[in-house]
Amino acid sequence: MILPIYVYGQPVLRKVAQDISSDYPDLQELIANMFETMDSSDGIGLAAPQIGKSIRVVVIDLNVLSDDFPEYKDFRKAYINPHILEIDETSEKRLMEEGCLSIPGLHEKVPRFSRIHVTYLDEAFVSHDEWVEGYLARVMQHEFDHLEGKMFVDHISPLRKQLIKNKLKALTQGRYECSYRTKPMR
Repeated sequence: MILPIYVYGQPVLRKVAQDISSDYPDLQELIANMFETMDSSDGIGLAAPQIGKSIRVVVIDLNVLSDDFPEYKDFRKAYINPHILEIDETSEKRLMEEGCLSIPGLHEKVPRFSRIHVTYLDEAFVSHDEWVEGYLARVMQHEFDHLEGKMFVDHISPLRKQLIKNKLKALTQGRYECSYRTKPMR
């Protein structure tokens, strides 16, 4: 089922999400719905707060990037209770344009380190503890930020934030166009 994506200004997007247990009701259905919602919105990642649930669940699908990044061929994963344990501040910090399904129509250059240490559970609740690099590390940082109540606009310079202030305000007032189903503030 395609779910509405909560738009900038919704309080759930600013809450720290909670870890869940393996008996979370209908978790596999929720994950399937998150993938379907992400796919129908042309996204590559989606965090549970973006569909109104303040829980630590993220889905990522990088297969669409496999022409440029062959290592992501058939890459499609759910992350349960993910946490960034450490950011390798000696790794390259790259400025790249990011967008967000919860901030339709807005893209900004965001600095991110290229290597992070993460822990998470997969769909079978098997624990993983690993270092992640490259584009996946960027996507994880973006999506895992949602679980901490943060959004990519929190990482841009104060000047850029001032320049997009009116666009962000318009989002909170429901004044935007979007090709996918959303749940604006109203």
